[in-house]
This record gives sequence, structure tokens and C-alpha cells, in this order.
Amino acid sequence: MDEVSAREAEVLEAVADHRSNAQIARALHISVRTVESHVSSLLRKYGVADRRELADLVAARAEVTPSAGSAQSTPQAGRAEPASARPAITGLPATRTTFVGRAHDTSAVRDALERSRLVTILGPGGMGKTRLAAVVAADLTTAAASGAGSGGGGAGASGAFVDLVPVRGGLVVRAVASALGLSERPPQSLEEVLVEQLQSGRWLLVLDNCEHLVDEVAELAERLLRTCPEVTILATSRERLGVPAETTVVLPPLDAATELFADRARAVDPSFTATDEDLTEICERLDGMPLAIELAAARIGSLGADGLRAALDDRLRLLAGGRGMDARHRSLTAVINWSHDLLDVHERLLFRRLAIYVGGFDLDAATATSPDLTRGEVADLLGRLTDKTLIVRRGSRWQLLETIREFARDQLTPDELTAAQSHYLNWAATTATHLESQLDSADWQTPYDEVVADLRAALGATGPGPDATAHRLARALGHLAFARREFVESVAHYRAAAERAEDGVAAALDLRSAADATLAISDAETGVELLLDAADRAVADGNVRATMLALAVIAVNRYPTGTLYAVPSERTEQLLTDAFAGARPGDSQVTALLATAKAWEGGGRRIDADPKLAQEAVDAARRSGDPVLIAGALDALSVAAANGGRLRDARSYAVERMRLVGPLPRHEPYAAAEIIDAFHVTPTTATAVGDLPAAFAALSMPDDPVGDHPYISLPRRIRVCALTGRFDACIEYADALWDRWQRAGAPPIEWMASAMSAAAMVHGLRDDGLFDTWQQRALEAARCDDLDDAPWLVAPYLFAEARVATHLADTRSADYRADDRADEIVRRAFGEFGEHWWAPYAQASAAELAVVAGLLGVPELLAAAAPAAAENDWAAACLARAAARLSGDHEALTAAAEAFGRIDASFEREATLALKVP
Repeated sequence: MDEVSAREAEVLEAVADHRSNAQIARALHISVRTVESHVSSLLRKYGVADRRELADLVAARAEVTPSAGSAQSTPQAGRAEPASARPAITGLPATRTTFVGRAHDTSAVRDALERSRLVTILGPGGMGKTRLAAVVAADLTTAAASGAGSGGGGAGASGAFVDLVPVRGGLVVRAVASALGLSERPPQSLEEVLVEQLQSGRWLLVLDNCEHLVDEVAELAERLLRTCPEVTILATSRERLGVPAETTVVLPPLDAATELFADRARAVDPSFTATDEDLTEICERLDGMPLAIELAAARIGSLGADGLRAALDDRLRLLAGGRGMDARHRSLTAVINWSHDLLDVHERLLFRRLAIYVGGFDLDAATATSPDLTRGEVADLLGRLTDKTLIVRRGSRWQLLETIREFARDQLTPDELTAAQSHYLNWAATTATHLESQLDSADWQTPYDEVVADLRAALGATGPGPDATAHRLARALGHLAFARREFVESVAHYRAAAERAEDGVAAALDLRSAADATLAISDAETGVELLLDAADRAVADGNVRATMLALAVIAVNRYPTGTLYAVPSERTEQLLTDAFAGARPGDSQVTALLATAKAWEGGGRRIDADPKLAQEAVDAARRSGDPVLIAGALDALSVAAANGGRLRDARSYAVERMRLVGPLPRHEPYAAAEIIDAFHVTPTTATAVGDLPAAFAALSMPDDPVGDHPYISLPRRIRVCALTGRFDACIEYADALWDRWQRAGAPPIEWMASAMSAAAMVHGLRDDGLFDTWQQRALEAARCDDLDDAPWLVAPYLFAEARVATHLADTRSADYRADDRADEIVRRAFGEFGEHWWAPYAQASAAELAVVAGLLGVPELLAAAAPAAAENDWAAACLARAAARLSGDHEALTAAAEAFGRIDASFEREATLALKVP
């Protein structure tokens, strides 16, 4: 960068203090044109676009020092929070002014944090609670970084600063989770994800502006303090949370009020001077409230100290004596009202209209509130309101401080409020549908995050009943929330859309989208309820009603969780009959769905399908040309093939499904269930056929919609690592999965039970004494006391038993007898399986165990295992090893070892080479 001259350095410092060109020119005794020239030069040298970025750059590089000559300067008066103080706490509000006073209060809050894990800063609006909380959080981070302090009270912690002002009831957990970068991981709730995250490491959460959500914040705080021993919470509120062990720090009027006034007045007018007596009088009459002081100081340039005192005299007398508010709040209202009275009629009009926005607004949003004003007029008014400090500019957006927003909203007449809400709703619907149109691009999330609080608020202000605009907003919000992986919220928005739809068919389509979203969070029970509700509303359109009924039948058979297991077959048969009866011929998509539902219902049990009917469903789906319908029908065909023992056919259908879902948009609820299931089934079928290299590659498939979910990704990794000999990784993943599952309260997630048996097998092969422990954990995960109660676990459980028994016979002393339980293991392995994915592993390992244990009928067992082994490369290699043991054929044993090597089963290859046959 080119060298900065001494004069440019002076201009740079003044720009960082947010002085105008005219103010800089007066202070440096140069012309405004010369200042403009220096600013242009600085913009070029620092490579920034405007003076705001230039000021931000200076603030980020150096700590701001206080102006000289303060009437009552103290070391505290000019301290600014440096950017380097904020590496560990996200979301800390950016500051462009010095932090003046509050030294005693800062110490009080820090001392309280040393003694208590929940500290609430209390005080009325405008007292400076937010700024103090931000300073304390930044100071704790700075102290930890420098090695200073005791390390308690949140020092050294990671965390987040969460502004709750735009947050509505029921969304506190989401606000905290979003601040920490967390999202839903179905089937975990967002609160479970948050608790799990905060149970590891040290955390400091700053929850700002809790007063409108006291009960909800208190409930969350109580749970976090109870379940997360290293979490510290610093809250700000106008009333205490009421949680046991809460420590409160009441924020009094500012003890350094005159220093604050002088500092802010000089930012407006560098030549400002006032006697100590004048400053003291002004600040006393402002009750030492920081917001009131800042607003008053902003007018010092035009009024001077005498004019300011006179104006305060008039306004305070006018507004004195308000009921239901304490004196300090009346004084703050007086200052805001006085500032409001200084606005012209157009400024006042826009000011109160903007109060409708809870999370901030850009120029388009501000213009939407005032169709009677041009965009240029609104832009000019925004600039004037910003200059008068009634709104705050943050980049390309503006915001009213919450206390000021409340004041502005109170100025709206009933008719104005009605009109403002109407404009607000129209803006929200237009904004939401525009964002929805951008979902295929990469730059929609930040704009969505900026406006989502207002989109929710606009929808929340509407009630149920036909409303085209509210319906458009709710439907778009449902789609946007789904794309943002806020699945539970998405379901709620689609339900709200159904309640605001103008006819039953539109409502049914909304409920169908809600049902699609529930499948993304493994909540098929709710999904079926929604689909049946949709069918009841769609009586005016037979095809739409048939679609909803068919989807309900498919869901009951394909995803039978919870109470869906107990749905009698007579019920789903009747639903399917009703669907066929109401459908109009000629719609290829409805025909394909009905055929798929018929295939699932014809399977004779849940999670099964009739193979002939499934093939007919696939043919019908192909005629429709819809990849979602084709993928769904192929899943029925895949399950039918697997349950018939044709695992390689099931694998080929899974591979085709992956090709189909690859191009589908991840943000569409309609496609989500097929995308998620295809990503789940791909590694499952690769493992089922013993294609371990493909199963391992599937662990890191790009764009996996649930690949980071612990209850899905970890079981996949455990199984593959166990089979490929990556034992250290397998045990690490298994320990992590068990720990997370236990801390989450052991939710019903039966599909991970097979992973527990895979981990048990690894412990058994290592002979470390933990085999039985992990087999018992598999039963716990399957939510049963006996293996007969968990048909889906029988094959992987027996596989582990047989393989470990054989290995121990190979490696332990001669007195170890493999036949102690061999008969029972072998008998059960060649019985009926409720699920066939692991059958080849169980039968091949059991046949080998029969050889090692010297059981009767070994040749017949080897022959009985051959059909299953033909479907699985690992089982084929295992069966070849078993035959070589029986025959004593060294070459066959070497061939078996090579077969294990080709599928990356390194442990089995080495174990085979180590064998000695007679």
C-alpha cells in the first residue's frame, strides 16, 4: 500500500470518528475540497469503496482513544472494544463509538459471572444493558486470549451473542441454535441438537432483550444449566427470568453520564465546550440514561447547551406525570418524543410506518410501507432519519432500536396501523416469493436470514381463513424454511398455508407439502395424519384425493414407525380402495402412485412389497416420466428383491435411484423423501452385497442431505469400518454414537442396532472383554430384551456371534471350545430372517463356525449357505474359506484370502493367511 501522509493520517482519524467533511475541514483549518481529495486518496490506498468501510477498517485495526480535553476524562471514558477481543463469541454487535463509564457495573457483572452460571442484567429500556453485556463478553474473551483472569465466569469459552428482539414466541431455541450455526438433524429436535453441542467444551451465551420471552428463555436456560455443566448464560432483560440460582445485576443510571455526553457531543461538533455545571445539569435531567444522553447530544450542534436545556425544560414538563411508568422511563419517552417533534411531517410519517418491521429493513421494504411516496423520497427520508439518530444504518439495511420502535409504533393511529399491516403483508409475500424463485442460486440464504423475522411476524399477524396474500406468504415461507433445513418450522408454515387457502384443493396441496417435510425428519406418523387430512379437504378433485390416499398407504407400509405398526391392514386396504374408486383415468402420475401403493399393500406385511406388482409400478412410473415417482417405485422393487434374497438386484435398483435423484433440487419437499432414502439405501445395499469399496466410498458422497446426522452417518461408518478392518475408527465412531444416543435420552432409533452388533464384533475379534457389553447395547438400541423381539437385528447379531466364536477358536489356546454355543448360533442363522440385508454374512459365518466346531451336517450347511453367498462377495469369500478348512486345500485358502483382499476386507485377508489347515 502507498504511504499515508501525516495530513492524510489526521483525516483518516477524523473519518474513523464519523465526522463529516465540513467538520474535518473546520477542525484541521483546511477547505472542504481538500478534505474530499484526502478522502479519495485514502479510499484508493486502502482499497475500500466508501468512507463507512474506511472507518470500519480503522476500527478493526486499532483501539480508538478518547478525545483530549474531556471535561471529566477518565481512563474508562475513552475505551473501545477492539475487534481482536471477539474471536470466540459470534454475533457481538459492531460498535463505532467508545464505551464510556460503567467501570463499576462491568466489574459487578464479571464478579457475578464468577459466582453464578446465570447472570441477568436488569434495567429499563435505553439504560445500556446490551452494550454492557457485549463489553463483558468481549472482555472475557480478551482475558482468556492474554492468559489473564481466573478463567471462570465464561472466560476462555466459545459462544454467541443472540439478539432476541426480532424473535417471536416459540423460536428462542432456533435463534440460539442459528447463532451457533446449528440446524435440525432429524430425527433429533433442534433443542436436542443444541444441548448436544453445548455439552462439549465451555460456552458463554449472551441472550439480549429477553423481556418479551421471559418464560421461554427461562425454560431454555434452566435446561441448559441442568444438562450442560460448562455453559454460562449472561442475559439482559427488563425483568428477571425467575430461574433458581439466577444472579441479577441492576443497571443504575450512568455514573459517567457527563463523560458520555461530552464524548458524543464532540463527535457531532468538535468545537463543543460546556462547563461542568452545564453538563451535570443536562445529564441529571436526562436521568443518566445512555440512550437519552446520546439522543440529546446528537442535537447539540444546532441547539447548544442553553438551547438544549430550554428544549428539555419544555418537553419534560409536557410529558411529566405519565401513569404506569417509572420516572426514568418517562424521561426516556420525553427525549424520544422531543426528537420526534423535531421531525417534519414526512419524516414523522415514515418514522412511524417503519415501526412495523421487527428485524430491520432495506430501501425496498421501507418504500413498501409508503406507496404514496417515491423511492427517491423514501431514500431521502431514511437519510434524514439516520442523521437524526432515530434509525441506525447497518450496511445496506436500517433498524430502529427497540425502544424507539415501540415509541414509533405507539404513534400509529388505528387506521394507520391497519394500513401498515396490509402493506407489511404485501411486502412479506412479495419478498418471500422472490426469495423462493432464487432457491436454485447460491445467494439466497443471507437475504432470507435478514428478513425471516419479519416474514414470520407478517404471517403471524394474520389469522386462519381464506386470504390469498397470506396464503402466498405461508406457502413460500414453508418452502424457504425447508430449503434452510428448518424442517419443523416448514411443516408449521405449510399447515398455516392450508388454513389460509382459498379452496380445499389448494389446502390439500399445502398439507401434502407439509407431509413431505415430515418425512425429512422421520415423522411418518404426522405425515400420514396430514395426508389423510389433505384427502378429506380434496373432495372436489378425485385425482388429488386419490393422490393423498395413495401416499398415505405408501407411507404406512414404507415407513412404519410408532403407531403406524399397529395400523390394521383392513384400514390401509380400504384407503387404497377409496383411492382407486375416486381417481379419474388418464393421469399417468396418479396411475403410477396408485400402482406403487398397490405394490406396497400387496407385500403382506409392513416394509415389504409384492415383486410382480412392484415391477408394474415401476413400468407405470416410467411412463409418467417423473423421476420422483420412478425412484419411489424402484424402492418398492428393491425391498421386494431384498426380502426375496435377491440382494444384487436390490443393489442395481438402488444405483439407478441414485442416478435419478442426483439432478433433483434438494430444496423441494416433493423430492426430499426420495433423495434422503436413496442416499440411505445406497451404502446399505453396497454393504448387503459385500461391495465394501463402494460402501466405503458412499460414506463421503457429495451433497448427502443427511450425511452429517450422527444417527445415520455414524452407523454407516461403524458397519463399513468393522467389515474393512478399520477397527480403531470403528470403535471411535461406536463410542461417539453410544455417547450421543445416551445423552439424547436414548430416542427410538432402531436402525442403528446393527451398528452396535458390528462394534461388538470388532471388540470380540480383539478379545478385549467388551463383546457381550456391545451385544447388549445392540438389544437396547433395538428396544427389546430378547432377540426374537427384533427381527431386523437377528442377522447382524448372529453374524457377530458366529464370526467372533470362530476367531476365538482360531486364536485362543487349545482348550477353548467353539462348540459351546455353536449349535444354537448355527440353528438360528439358518432360520427365518425378518430382514435379509445381513443374511449372507450370518449364514456364511455360521457355516464356517460349524466347520470349526465339528458340527454334524457341515456339507449340507455349506450348500445351504451357497445361495446367500452368491449374493454377497464377503460371504462368498467366507464360504470359500470354510470349504478350504474342511478340505485342507491350501490353494483354496489362499484364493479365499485374495477374495477378501479384492473387497478391501483387510482383517479377514490377514486372518485367512494366518490359518493352518491340516
